Amino acid sequence: MYGDRETVREILTELGDTWAVVGLSNNQDRAAYGVAAVLRRFGKRVVPVHPKAETVHGEQGYPSLADVPFKVDVVDVFVNSELAGDVADQAVAAGADAVWFQLGVVDEAAYDRTRAAGLAMVMDRCPAIEIPQLP
Repeated sequence: MYGDRETVREILTELGDTWAVVGLSNNQDRAAYGVAAVLRRFGKRVVPVHPKAETVHGEQGYPSLADVPFKVDVVDVFVNSELAGDVADQAVAAGADAVWFQLGVVDEAAYDRTRAAGLAMVMDRCPAIEIPQLP
């Protein structure tokens, strides 16, 4: 497991409410769209980060993390594992407090780099599954 129960709780309840969801578009058939809706229901501001820079769930999108003109607290990564490490590095550079790699997204070197940079990190888990289980 990459992210113990306490780290999951910390990211979901303490590290901030502005989440950049990398890979989020208006494609309602993609998991990112549904997960973003769940995060919003639990009070999170969800900022779409996708090359199309679409407005999703009423929130302006941006083509990259570097283009987001305000601080994001958590970067939720919905890209394949081969691209995820670069996104984690961008999250560190952007000053995020945490990185969350979705189910099936695994990059152990990126996990180690991100933790070494002082960010909380969870990998291969889904916040939409975890957040409703919090007491």
